[in-house]
Amino acid sequence: MRENIVAIVGRPNVGKSTLFNRLIKRRSAIVDSEEGITRDRKYEKVEWLNKTFILVDTGGIVVGSTDDMDKAVRKQAEIAILEADLILFMVDAKVDITGLDLDVARILKPHSEKVMVVVNKADSFEDEIDKFNFLQLGFGEPIAISASHGRHIGDLLDEITDRIETYEEPEDSDGEIKVAIVGKPNVGKSSILNRLVGKDTTIVTNIPGTTRDSIDSSIKYHSQTVRFIDTAGLRKKRSVEYGVELFSAMRTIESIDRSDIVVLVISAPENVTEQDQKIASYCARNYKNLMIVVNKWDLIEKDNKTMGVFVRDIREKLKFIDFTSILFTSAETNQRVYKILDLVLKVDQESKFRISTSQLNDFLETVIKRYPPTHSSGRHVKIYYCSQVAIQPPTFVFFCNDAKMITENYKRYVHNKIREYFKFEGVTIKIIFRTSSGDRK
Repeated sequence: MRENIVAIVGRPNVGKSTLFNRLIKRRSAIVDSEEGITRDRKYEKVEWLNKTFILVDTGGIVVGSTDDMDKAVRKQAEIAILEADLILFMVDAKVDITGLDLDVARILKPHSEKVMVVVNKADSFEDEIDKFNFLQLGFGEPIAISASHGRHIGDLLDEITDRIETYEEPEDSDGEIKVAIVGKPNVGKSSILNRLVGKDTTIVTNIPGTTRDSIDSSIKYHSQTVRFIDTAGLRKKRSVEYGVELFSAMRTIESIDRSDIVVLVISAPENVTEQDQKIASYCARNYKNLMIVVNKWDLIEKDNKTMGVFVRDIREKLKFIDFTSILFTSAETNQRVYKILDLVLKVDQESKFRISTSQLNDFLETVIKRYPPTHSSGRHVKIYYCSQVAIQPPTFVFFCNDAKMITENYKRYVHNKIREYFKFEGVTIKIIFRTSSGDRK
């Protein structure tokens, strides 16, 4: 099923980031009383009543401003508006309709069929009545909430899930490996794909943003079907001109969500960028297997130390995904491009690997008992046993007397030791600590 995209838009300081954090149930977006804190789009998954959607937080729209930052924020918000399935137009219950609200309404008018007005800061019944003032915006009856207090958030989520459709993806063939090729514009994603499948299945150009729709290409490699998902642009075909610097991050997220393995393509002349870090972070948070491909390697002047310098720099900037393999390629010269396929098959096999109970018992004996968990309260913390409960990603549950007393540092220690013992190269692993009823010897 394809994830729907729900974008929160509005003028500055109406509480967009507060609502974003409330819906994703953690403090992700920066919230501050100063206007304009959110400059870039942020996106996270939200689940409500067995439906999921991608929620997008945008910066405050200021129409007519000559400030370069205001212009950039508005452009980012306009991308979110175009790509969203549903738009939450946020206004302030404690302030009457402002000129900036009317400016935003004019931008949203061509998309009125997917706009829902959300009146925030309705902290009381009296504030709630004021929502009817916003009928004059022309988008139907608004819904009143208080993002900071959680008032009517359930009603808002009900309304969102009622209004978004469910998109069914075509059924996948058994045993098929789905690979998303992602990265910032103009790093050579489409060129790499064309080399791998042996024909020009996507348009290749030196203008970033050419790929507008999701294009899947399947090949057979060593009797294994590999389906490559080229990073998607706009879902619906329409005539939209983007500036060359704009990156359709939400469509990349959609491609990542559909995949088993993510190939993050980095341009060697640019090395790791902030956008690369954002993509890698999303993959890590969502337990996606990942490999890094440094493309355009032919453009780099090299000596016998160059590759090592690049690897160290990538590891430093992406230290939270130090389990990934790094491959240096050139789609232009075809250098090492086909090694991507070998690496895909290797990562796929690693992600399906199961560790026997006896091996896990040995692991507990040698690693956990040698360095048992402790807690600042002085209470005794004991891990009874461990079990691998799933593959893709390999998932391990550690049963203990009180899971709440397992510190983040100790979780990282166990995670690192599992990798040290069992490798899982290129594969994300999931570790869960669970309180067990009753002591197990």
